[in-house]
Amino acid sequence: MNRTAFTRARFIIGFLAVPVLLYLVYVISPYAQAFSIAMTDWRGVNAEPGFVGAANFRRLLDDNVFWTAVRHNGLLLVLMPLGTLVIALFFAFLLNAGGPRGVSGVRGARFYRVVFFFPQVLAVAIVAVLFQQVFRPDESGMLNAPLMALGLEPVGFLSDPGVAFWSILGVLIWQAVGFYVVLFSAGMASIPRDLYEAAQIDGATRGRLFFRVTLPLLWDTVQVGWIYLGIAALDVFAIVWVMTAEHGGPDHSTTVMAAEIYRNAFQYFKFGYASAMGVVLFFFTVAFAVVALRLSRRERVEF
Repeated sequence: MNRTAFTRARFIIGFLAVPVLLYLVYVISPYAQAFSIAMTDWRGVNAEPGFVGAANFRRLLDDNVFWTAVRHNGLLLVLMPLGTLVIALFFAFLLNAGGPRGVSGVRGARFYRVVFFFPQVLAVAIVAVLFQQVFRPDESGMLNAPLMALGLEPVGFLSDPGVAFWSILGVLIWQAVGFYVVLFSAGMASIPRDLYEAAQIDGATRGRLFFRVTLPLLWDTVQVGWIYLGIAALDVFAIVWVMTAEHGGPDHSTTVMAAEIYRNAFQYFKFGYASAMGVVLFFFTVAFAVVALRLSRRERVEF
């Protein structure tokens, strides 16, 4: 190794040493501890953990509540990214190519982006409390008040087991859409207008402009959004915990894996069992990311 290469390697190692050390201490180390705790029956800081091997994982196989939570996370994994990305792409395309000629943004597009982005500046707990009021089953509920004024029965958005999950899904999509509208708008703004004009000269409609020009050139951004939303769907916690009765009810109709991990750890003090759930969630998340990257891989379109 010549002197220049050695100096460069020493600089890179010195530059990365502290970030890598912090990552090992604050990210990798907790994961390793979770794996080790999952093999014990530890019940708290003052209790002596006993090694139980894979007993916690075997218990998971017969835990109906946990598998209900897994099913809910699976539904969110499909529906939350799909709903969010479709709505965000629709509005972003309108903002950037919805002008009178189809190649320019609508008037006031910057203002609309701010309005769409507004939910992102709210804390998740605040969003949950706000929608608790929106979904109230009486005259003070924003959605039920018009129904009751028309003489209809109020809907138990958070109290009906058949409706509660879909109400939570709607809130999650509402909260996420704004960020992706802004993200996709930024991506669409970088697409040369010449491509749209050439397509229009060839007789392309707005639909063809979107599917033949916009979406292929925006695919890398959509792929990242899909993976990020999928991981967020697997990690859903605060909205469910704050909004719903019994923190995942009624009758476990809205519970998710993160809620069950928290419940077992900090309400039942079954830290070993909760860690086993966390390990399962970790592998679900990694598996999703790998599969999503492989399935969404395609030839990059240059412009």
